[in-house]
Amino acid sequence: MEEEKQLLVQLGARVRRIRQQLGLSIAELAARGSVSPRLVSELQAGRANISIGGLMRVAGALNTSAARLLTEAEEESRQSQGRPMVVSLLGIRGAGKTAIGTRLAERLGFEFVELDRQVEREAGLALAEIFALHGEAYYRDLERRALRRLLDEGRSLVIATGGGIVTNADAFKLLYNETITVWLKANADQHWSRVVRQGDPRPMAGRPAAKAELRRLIAEREPLYRRAQIRIDTARLGIDGSVAALASKLGRVTRQDMKRTGKSGLESSQLGG
Repeated sequence: MEEEKQLLVQLGARVRRIRQQLGLSIAELAARGSVSPRLVSELQAGRANISIGGLMRVAGALNTSAARLLTEAEEESRQSQGRPMVVSLLGIRGAGKTAIGTRLAERLGFEFVELDRQVEREAGLALAEIFALHGEAYYRDLERRALRRLLDEGRSLVIATGGGIVTNADAFKLLYNETITVWLKANADQHWSRVVRQGDPRPMAGRPAAKAELRRLIAEREPLYRRAQIRIDTARLGIDGSVAALASKLGRVTRQDMKRTGKSGLESSQLGG
């Protein structure tokens, strides 16, 4: 029964990933596959013991086959044995990644890591020096390598990522496939005020249009942030409320499941994100 449960979880995760790669909503996939949106949601959550006919229709709507979906889900289920849980926090500067991440890690009993600090160790330079001496492309390569090394260590982690990691296709793919991604969401005014309260003068220094640039940056990155499995409205919940809400969502995965699966088939819709 446990193996069957894990296969359903991996099958649901695979359906979700393919659906999102195709840019389909749950309702659109349901319509294409002639099944109910509820069935698709239950399937993605690993709770639907779908019929062969239903799975064939869903697979066809995803431009694949039921046999291939099952084979790949079974392989992923075998590979996921013994993997830890890694939670990655996404959002631009001022999102609350460090404040929320440290408290969440303590609550879960995980280690908290700031990816940019790992990048600095990789380079032996501060971030500002990396960009000044080598440029963004070099930084993005270091970012991917530092992330890969962290994931290969096999520890349960809460990772605060750099704000632009979603534009690093290789690094974002690692996050999306091997961690539970969480978007800490706030609007431009909230991001701005948090950075200012932290005593960081960089947003304003010699840049009279900095706030407008921040709004543009948020607008450009929001479609990528929206791909996260979980969304937390930090403006509405605050730091403590965000930690509690996120811990509750993650708590729906048991400790035993954490030890067995990497992504656990989580999606923002099923977790209330």
